[in-house]
Amino acid sequence: MAKKITDNISWVGKTDWELTSFHGNELSTGRGSSYNAYLLRGHSKTVLLDTVWGPYDSEFVARLKEELPLDQIDAIVMQHNEIDHSGALAELLREIPDTPVYCTARGEAILRGHYHQNWNYINVKSGDQLELGGGETLTFIEAPMCHWPDTMFSYYDGCGGVLFSNDGFGQHYASESLFDDEVPECEVLAEAKKYYANILATYSPMVARKVKEILAKNLPLSIICPSHGIVWRRNPGKIIEKYLEWSDQAYAENQVTIVYDTMWNSTRLMAEAIARGIREAAPATTVKLFNASKEDKNDILTEIFSSKAVLVGSPTINYGHSYAMAGIMEMLKGLRLKGKKGAAFGSYGWSGEASKQLGALLTEAGFEVVDEGIRMVWVPDATALKACEEYGKAFAAKI
Repeated sequence: MAKKITDNISWVGKTDWELTSFHGNELSTGRGSSYNAYLLRGHSKTVLLDTVWGPYDSEFVARLKEELPLDQIDAIVMQHNEIDHSGALAELLREIPDTPVYCTARGEAILRGHYHQNWNYINVKSGDQLELGGGETLTFIEAPMCHWPDTMFSYYDGCGGVLFSNDGFGQHYASESLFDDEVPECEVLAEAKKYYANILATYSPMVARKVKEILAKNLPLSIICPSHGIVWRRNPGKIIEKYLEWSDQAYAENQVTIVYDTMWNSTRLMAEAIARGIREAAPATTVKLFNASKEDKNDILTEIFSSKAVLVGSPTINYGHSYAMAGIMEMLKGLRLKGKKGAAFGSYGWSGEASKQLGALLTEAGFEVVDEGIRMVWVPDATALKACEEYGKAFAAKI
């Protein structure tokens, strides 16, 4: 059923409690998600902003019919046309085929590429407006690469100012409560950070420019309506502040993340000894350890995103590093993080290439590799573990 946000804005999306992964299996969604669509009733025009994912298209259209006759929808605004937002559009336009679809030029190209339909497209760019009657307007703000080329936001100047931000400021978070003041803040901010780290961090320069551009307009703002998760109404400025913090390429907390894989626990013992050394040398620094083959990959990337430095470790397997570490390193390269330091370590039996390979991958991912790392042959004894602790102390001094 629809949920009221204001007297004339309703949420008409879908809460997906069963969702466990997103973008195929690239992103874990342990708290589910929602596909947020909004119905804005202006004085003279009614506008639908976005739809929902395809598996819920019939349900979405049926529930819209309960809210209003579909022919009363004067315009559909598609702010971003990835499948999770545009999936129900074809089903809806079978019912109201001539309804204008407002989107960017790139948005039209994506919709045509996905659905191969000659719908009634109306291309818009930043500053274009849709008159809603009563002197109120919906203003379009292009936001390319936040996070697709077609992305745009829409600003409604009624109700104290409402920003429909699509993937900006969102979280994969399922809740029967619609608003930020009705759910645990720590959960929502954790999911917002995970969302940012894994989806938007790659585009941080563009995100930072767009957020600053919007702030510079000094627009009244009482509510932010993203396309996933909860609606920000208690203090929408808080998530904006977080985005400014996270999109700063110098962003780092006083944390070191150690990510490793292990065959017979030799590399694990090294990781734990290195962690002890860091903690002894820098007791105020948070140190977190993750086994890449057992922990959630996206949670690991979120912790690396939060860290000032990372250590990556693997045993040498067939003259290379482990499958799990290869995946983490490839994903890490895609995030294009800046200003972070790192090094590699590992155990081996007879050849020992893994740590050198991981160090090279760190450099490729944009990290400043501070030294050649450390490697140990066979199972580390007390002397070897003491050397790892000393290495941890030395690493702490370099970051």
